[in-house]
Amino acid sequence: MKTLLRQITSSAAGFDALPVRVAAGVIFAAHGAQKLFGWFGGYGLQGTGGWMASIGLEPGMLMAALAGGAEFFGGLALVLGLLVRPAAVVLAFTMVVAIVTVHLANGLFMANNGYEFGLALLAVSVSLAIRGAGSVSADQVISARLR
Repeated sequence: MKTLLRQITSSAAGFDALPVRVAAGVIFAAHGAQKLFGWFGGYGLQGTGGWMASIGLEPGMLMAALAGGAEFFGGLALVLGLLVRPAAVVLAFTMVVAIVTVHLANGLFMANNGYEFGLALLAVSVSLAIRGAGSVSADQVISARLR
C-alpha cells in the first residue's frame, strides 16, 4: 500500500504545474458546483440530472452526480495538489464523455457549443496525470514522508 501511495503521489519537481493545476482546479470545481449545488448559475443535481437524461445519459441523476462529483472534488484535489494523478485521470475521462456526448457534433468552437474548452481541459488533465502535482503540493509532502 505504501508503495502504491508513493507512486500515486510522486511528481516531477518544479513550479510549472502550480498555476496550471490551480487554474484548472478552480474551473473544474466551479463547474462541479454548478451541477451538484446549483451555485454560480447552475441547475443543481435535479436540473442537471434531468438534462443528462434528456440527452440519453441515463440514469440522469446518477450521471449528474458522477460528473459533478468528479469535477467538484477533482477540482479541489487539483487546487490542493492532493492525489493529483488519480484526480486528473478521472477528470480526463469526464472531459472525454462531455466532448463525445455533448460538444463533438457542434464542431470545435465554443461559440457553437463546440468542444474547444473541453479539449483544453482534457489536455491539462492528461498532462497533470502524466507529470504529477509539482513541488508545491500536498502530494509532494506525502511523497517525501513516505521515502
